[in-house]
Amino acid sequence: MKRPTMQDIARRAGVTKAAVSFALNGRPGVSEPTRRRILEIAEELGWQPSSAARALSDGRAGAFGLVIDRPAATLGLEPFFMQLLSGIQAELTRDTTPLLLTMAEDQAAEIALYRSWWARRQVDGVFLVDLQVTDARVPVLEELGMPAVVIGHPVGTGALPAVWSDDAAAVRTAVCHLAGLGHRRLARVSGPARLRHTRIRSEAFERVVAELGLLGRIVEADYSGERGAAATRSLLAAGPDSRPTAILYDNDVMAVSGCTAAQGMGLAVPADLSVLAWDDSALCELVHPPLTALSRDIQAYGGHAARLLRQAAGSAAPDDLEDRAPALTLRGSTGPAPAPA
Repeated sequence: MKRPTMQDIARRAGVTKAAVSFALNGRPGVSEPTRRRILEIAEELGWQPSSAARALSDGRAGAFGLVIDRPAATLGLEPFFMQLLSGIQAELTRDTTPLLLTMAEDQAAEIALYRSWWARRQVDGVFLVDLQVTDARVPVLEELGMPAVVIGHPVGTGALPAVWSDDAAAVRTAVCHLAGLGHRRLARVSGPARLRHTRIRSEAFERVVAELGLLGRIVEADYSGERGAAATRSLLAAGPDSRPTAILYDNDVMAVSGCTAAQGMGLAVPADLSVLAWDDSALCELVHPPLTALSRDIQAYGGHAARLLRQAAGSAAPDDLEDRAPALTLRGSTGPAPAPA
């Protein structure tokens, strides 16, 4: 079945194509009864305006874009992005704004896509995720004048507004919880070090561990279960007097895999090792014991970003928006530090 056109509406209504255009665009030139009849026929036929035609008429594409530069296998397993997308989509459906979602192999490909989208008027703005310590995307988007919202901490974001939560405060909450349980040897399995939020978390971890007189170690991973498990095994390979008694993971997928890896090495959670996850999800409640986690409303986070981008695309100049910091949800995977042998 072909897509209905204005010519189809004109033929059904017995009017000219120009009259249909006047009616659909709310312009004078047709009588009110004729306008109502044309609109009823358009709805009956399921007519929708062409995004290309709309862009030519008012310069707007009526869509937003999101490019993700992560391996597809990792992305498909990570609850964070699924919840974030759900929140963005829920907000955009309020005015039926579509989201153009795609993946890129690196930042150069992502930037090329932004330039193409903007030149072709395919999007009115974009969401920027996974801001890097040295990020080439920000100056390009500023140069293009392309509305964009950073989902992450407003450091290195230039003039682009950001939706963010306080990662450093969340790290302090987690470390203080573990220290309060008597743990003195802590480890953290992080995401890629090139990411801005990883650096913020790492610096906060090192700072709080030093303030409390604890021993801390960071092992870099990539958010995948495989790398999370491998990092855990490397940390626990040391003897019982030197290995960490608690590990904080940068996402729930790595935490679940790390917990399983520790149990596979004969360690009990939390009797021998406490495990704490970042970004709570259903995964954290499907393992035994269920995982203590830093929880936040990621869907609401995505909704806030969508509202901010709508404002930016509407020629407003929105300020950064700080979302609520993650809070600790206590479950069975954290407990008192094991007694010295």
